[in-house]
Amino acid sequence: MLPYSALLAAEGEAQNPLLPAIYDIVWSIIPFALVLLLFWRVILPRLHKVLDERSDAIEGGIEDAQSAQKEAQEALEKYTKLLADARDEAASIRDEARSEGQSILKEMREQAEADAERIAQNAQAQIEAERQAALVSLRKEVGSLALDLAGAVVRDQLGQDKKAKAVVDSMLADLESPKKKAAAKKPAAKKPATRKSTK
Repeated sequence: MLPYSALLAAEGEAQNPLLPAIYDIVWSIIPFALVLLLFWRVILPRLHKVLDERSDAIEGGIEDAQSAQKEAQEALEKYTKLLADARDEAASIRDEARSEGQSILKEMREQAEADAERIAQNAQAQIEAERQAALVSLRKEVGSLALDLAGAVVRDQLGQDKKAKAVVDSMLADLESPKKKAAAKKPAAKKPATRKSTK
């Protein structure tokens, strides 16, 4: 049997070297159809299944990322709100503490002024009591000194005549007159006993 090309050459037809022979085309179509059928029935469904799984995984990841982003946004808003509330509360606490501090300072100032006033009144009362005691003591001492002085003067001049008697009478009159004046002026403040100097 002669090859097909030889037969064609024998028949006298010229064959194109770029075109394959018909039996090559037929024998190439059959394996191609088998591979195509195998690809269509086995490989393509598996490929679709893998791609669908990956697409679902990607969509699930995107949904998870979106939900996580939404949760993060909500958490950020909640945190911002809590931070603003905390700042407001801190400001109100600071203002309240400032007003309480001012009221405490005002109360302490009023208490200090009241204490100072009370101390000043007590000191004034004590000074007045000491002044009265000093006046009483001074009056006693001045009175006794005046009497001693008058007694000495009277003793010295008792031996003289009428002049001595007049001095004694004058002294007695002077001693009685302050008692009458004091009795008349009892509501008024006490005045020290008048002294009359005698020579």
